[in-house]
Amino acid sequence: MKDILISEIRRALAEIGVEPTREIVIEKPSDEKFGDASSNVAMTLARELKKNPRQIAQDLVAKFKFNPEHIERVDVAGGGFINFYFSKTLLQQTVRHILEQGELFGRSSVGAGKKAIVEYVSANPTGPLTVGRGRGGVLGDCIANLLEAQGYAVTREYYFNNAGRQMRVLADSVRLRYLELCGETVAFPDDYYQGGYIKDIAEKIFAEKGDALKNETDLTFFKEFAEAEIFKGIKQTLARLGIHHDSFFNENSLYERMDSGKSRNDQVIELLDQKGYIERKDGAVWFKTSLLGKKKVEDGKEIPVDTVLVKSTGEPSYRLPDIAYHTTKFARGYDLIVNVFGADHIDEYPDVIRALDVLGYDVSRIKVAINQFVTTTVNGVQVKMSTRKGNADTLDQLIDEVGPDATRFFYVMRAKETHLNFDLELAKKQSNDNPVFYLQYAHARICGIIRVAEEKASLNADAVPKDFVKFLNAKEELDLAKELMRFPDAVNYAANSLEPQKLITYLNGVAELFHKFYQECRIVGEAEETMKSRLLLAMATRQTLRNGFKILGISAPERM
Repeated sequence: MKDILISEIRRALAEIGVEPTREIVIEKPSDEKFGDASSNVAMTLARELKKNPRQIAQDLVAKFKFNPEHIERVDVAGGGFINFYFSKTLLQQTVRHILEQGELFGRSSVGAGKKAIVEYVSANPTGPLTVGRGRGGVLGDCIANLLEAQGYAVTREYYFNNAGRQMRVLADSVRLRYLELCGETVAFPDDYYQGGYIKDIAEKIFAEKGDALKNETDLTFFKEFAEAEIFKGIKQTLARLGIHHDSFFNENSLYERMDSGKSRNDQVIELLDQKGYIERKDGAVWFKTSLLGKKKVEDGKEIPVDTVLVKSTGEPSYRLPDIAYHTTKFARGYDLIVNVFGADHIDEYPDVIRALDVLGYDVSRIKVAINQFVTTTVNGVQVKMSTRKGNADTLDQLIDEVGPDATRFFYVMRAKETHLNFDLELAKKQSNDNPVFYLQYAHARICGIIRVAEEKASLNADAVPKDFVKFLNAKEELDLAKELMRFPDAVNYAANSLEPQKLITYLNGVAELFHKFYQECRIVGEAEETMKSRLLLAMATRQTLRNGFKILGISAPERM
C-alpha cells in the first residue's frame, strides 16, 4: 500500500507540474481518527511552490484516482496532512494474502541480487563465551535474518585473532596446569587465565599425551590444542541459540606476506602514506586523523588528534588490522557491510571508516551496530564478569538457567544502544509478565482455538475457502487485519535501522489486538460464515507471529 500511495502521489504531482525533490514519506497516524496512513508531502513542498500547504494538499487530493477497493476516502487535515483510509475490502484481502503467502509473508525483494556480510560475535578463542558476548551474537544473528528477509544473500562472518600475547598467555596457562597434572609444583601468575576450562583442557592433553610434554617449552602444541577446544566450545554454545557462521576470518592472515611481498596491513599504511595521511614520529606510525576533523576535548578546548596505527614497539594497534580486514570485505564484493560491535569499539570504528574513506571505498555501504554492556541479576545481586579470573557468567550457564528462547528474546528486546540488565527471575516466569512468554502464548492460544474449532465444528482449518474473508466486518476484526498488513513494513524498518526490538514492539501490538479481537468476537459456535471468516483471521495472525518468531530465532509453541 505504501508503494501504491507513493506512486499515486507522484502521478498527481506530475499532473500539477511538480517534481518532488524530497522522499515522499508515508506514516501511520498516532490517532486512528486521522486515517490508516498519512503523508506530509504538501508541507515539504510549501516553500518550493510558495503556496499554502493545505491548498497544495487539496490540489493533490482533487487529482487522486484510487481504486475504491483499496482506498475508501482521502481527507486533508490540520496544516496540510493528507490522510488515507483503507477500504474494508482491502483489509479482508490482506487476510487472504497472508494465508496464500504463508512463510513468505513479510519477505521482500529489496535486497535481491545484492550481497551482505554481517560480522558478529568475533570473540578470540581464549575462553568460553560470556553473557556479555551473547548480546552481540543474538543481535547479529537477528540482523542477518532481517536482511535475508529483505532478499539479501547474507554471509555471516566471525573475525578472530589466534596470535599475539593473549594467545601466548593462554597457551602457557594451559601448559602450567598440565605440568601440575604431571606432579610438578608451578607458580601460576595472577594475570594468567584462571578459569576451570583451562584445567579441563590440560586434563585432555594429559589424557592423550601423559607426561610426554612436561619438558616441552615450545607453546605451539598447547596453543593449537587450546584454540581448537575453545572454538569447539564456542560453536557448540552458539548452536544452542541457533547461531551459525558461514565463514571464519583469521586476523593473523592480514600480517602474512602476499605475492607482492607485503601484507595487507603494509598495503594500508603505504596507500595512506601516498595520500599524505601517515606520519612517523616517536618510533610509531600515525594516521593523521587530525586532517579529517578528529578532535578531543582537553581543558575545555578542542584539540586535533592523530591516531596510532603501529606502536613504538612495532605492534599494530587494533585499528590497522581492522582497516585491512574491511578492505577484504570490499574486495569480496559486498554491497552491504554490517559490523556488530561491543561498546568498547565506540572510539575505534570511526577511525576505520575515516581510513576507508580516504582510501576511496564507498563507506556508505558500511553500517555499524554498537551494543552496550550486559549485567545479570540473581536474587537482586549483580554478577561481575571476568573471563581471565574465571568467575564469569558464561553464556552456557545463562542458557541453562532460562532456556534459548528467553536468552535470545531478552538480548534483543531493548534498544542495542542501551545497557541491558538481564533479569533472570523475569526470564524464567511462566506468565504474561515475561515478554517472551506473552508473545509465545498468543501463538499457542491461536493454535488451541484452531484445534477446538476443528474438533467441535468438524472442519479442516487449512481447507476453509479463502473467500470467507469477505465476512470480516467487525471493528476488532478489521483493526487486527490492518495491523497484520503492517508486518512487511515492520520487517523492512527493523532491517534498515538494524533494530530487531522494533519487530518485537510490532509483534506485541499484534498479540494485543488479537486478544482484544478474541474477547469481543467469538469463533466457535457462531454462524458458519462468521466462524470461518474469523478462523481465517486467526490463522493469518498465527502465520504473522510465526514469521516474526523465525526472524527473532525463537520457537513458535503450539501448546503452553
